[in-house]
Amino acid sequence: MQIVPGDFEDSRVLDLLRVHLDGMHASSPPGNVFALDLTGLKAPEISFYTVWDGDALAGMGALKALGDGRGEIKSMRTHEAHMRKGVGAYLLEHIIGEAQARRYHRLSLETGSGPAFDAALSLYRRSGFVEGGAFGDYEKSEFNQFFHLAL
Repeated sequence: MQIVPGDFEDSRVLDLLRVHLDGMHASSPPGNVFALDLTGLKAPEISFYTVWDGDALAGMGALKALGDGRGEIKSMRTHEAHMRKGVGAYLLEHIIGEAQARRYHRLSLETGSGPAFDAALSLYRRSGFVEGGAFGDYEKSEFNQFFHLAL
């Protein structure tokens, strides 16, 4: 597998982004989805990565600079055809490494709740993230939760 900066002109990347957003909207009610769309992923404080298995797009994810030595993981998604192959763990390790290289002291994420998020939650916990309070502009609801990793 190889991780490279995401190409927003690649239809495979756009297709996976659509799947990601559709999945978030299917799992959470309106007003409770904080996944980044194409415009959000193009913001200057966002570093967007794609994971490739040969010529096949296997996953994607982003690192958002929050300032004050903090970062946020955004829009992580593994392509359905590449589930259970370690893509998420590989990408998460890359994003954590990038956050450490930037000398961030904390990496956070907001994610949904419910069975659709169980695999992701397991991955975050295995990687050392612990559940905690809301951060940034987020507000706690019954549809989301927050995790943090001290670096």
